[in-house]
Amino acid sequence: MKLFDAIHEMRRLTREGVPFSLSYMSYNETKGTSDGIIHVRSAKLRARERKEFNRNAEDQEAYLNLDTNEPRRFWHPLLMEFNGEKVTL
Repeated sequence: MKLFDAIHEMRRLTREGVPFSLSYMSYNETKGTSDGIIHVRSAKLRARERKEFNRNAEDQEAYLNLDTNEPRRFWHPLLMEFNGEKVTL
């Protein structure tokens, strides 16, 4: 599945109230570090952040991990899997 098809599908499922799973490579831009691959069993997207508040808003997607109730973000190009399907750029 292509990256932007996956993101489009995430948005559709979120609108319909349906959770999805995803895996991505973590990246902390401030520290320049990674904690490896993050697997999220159940998530829904959050409202997209505005560029005035997050300069990387167009390159990141905000989501809510429904298992931990934590608000998180992932970088678009680091998305590896969506609902068990491999994601490519």
